[in-house]
Amino acid sequence: MGDYLPSNIVIENVLQFKMRGRVAYQGFVSSQVAIHFSHSKPYNHPSGKGYQRPINKQRSKEFANYLSKGEDSLFTPILLNAAGNWEFHSYNKERPLFGRLVAKKKASLMDGQHRLAGIEEYVKKTDATLNIPFLVFHYLDEDEEIKLFDIINTKAKGIGTSLSRYLNRDNDDISWIATNLILRPESPFYSKGTLIGKRNKDKHITLQNLYNLVSLLIKKSDLADLSKEKILSITLFYFNAVREILSSEWEDVKSYRLTHILSLNALAIVGNEIINKNFLHKSQQPDSSAILAKLQKLNQIDWSSNGDLKYLKGASGSKILAQDILNCIK
Repeated sequence: MGDYLPSNIVIENVLQFKMRGRVAYQGFVSSQVAIHFSHSKPYNHPSGKGYQRPINKQRSKEFANYLSKGEDSLFTPILLNAAGNWEFHSYNKERPLFGRLVAKKKASLMDGQHRLAGIEEYVKKTDATLNIPFLVFHYLDEDEEIKLFDIINTKAKGIGTSLSRYLNRDNDDISWIATNLILRPESPFYSKGTLIGKRNKDKHITLQNLYNLVSLLIKKSDLADLSKEKILSITLFYFNAVREILSSEWEDVKSYRLTHILSLNALAIVGNEIINKNFLHKSQQPDSSAILAKLQKLNQIDWSSNGDLKYLKGASGSKILAQDILNCIK
């Protein structure tokens, strides 16, 4: 793993050009080379600069099957960032933009991981050799690389809003807060949230869901003017209180609808009202005892999956439930 190659890779017949002032190269390599000359940076990389989703084996398998159809199986170039580790040498002065590339380290794979995984599977099964087109930037820094990945996938085929929020967490306060609601062990969403938008029976709350939840909690209020750290602290206090008061309902997603998105959004709407009405501006803290006293009345709501909540749907359902909760706790 990592970005090291056992030996340099020499790629012939490469065209050098500029894209918006950035030096880039275009060419092709054999499938055997393509499988090994790049590496992916997973979204949870320890450096905090990762962005790729886990490979979907089904998508890779489908691409391998597509390749088996023969000459009609065309595909687009894979996109790479050499990060300054590939050197270009022109063949002669008369053709300065045509020559060879020497890859000294693996490039970072920005777009095409499912194609490459499918190519690897196809090659192993058939022992065939394919020409794999590529476009590689000579140098992008890590933030530029993430931004380009985000733009390509969000605009073109959709990486999903959750992963996009995660990638923008350092530039957008609500994305940062939502991300921390999933990553921090003290968060009630720690064991229920997924960063990349892929739900399962245990992790059924996406980063985008939490982005919307935080937005509702601070919407059109003084809370929106607080620092992201303060908003995170208030959000943790409020939803941890809900979890403690309704501990059984919080943990049993099958029998109760408390942690379904409709209910969480309703609770955020309620929180927007009661936190703002019980906020100590001098200390910039919520009046925790007053808020906790009101939240104790959440026990009066029937949160069961087979109760009245099963008839509520969408944003309108959240608003109806929020009003019911407010009527109950006033």
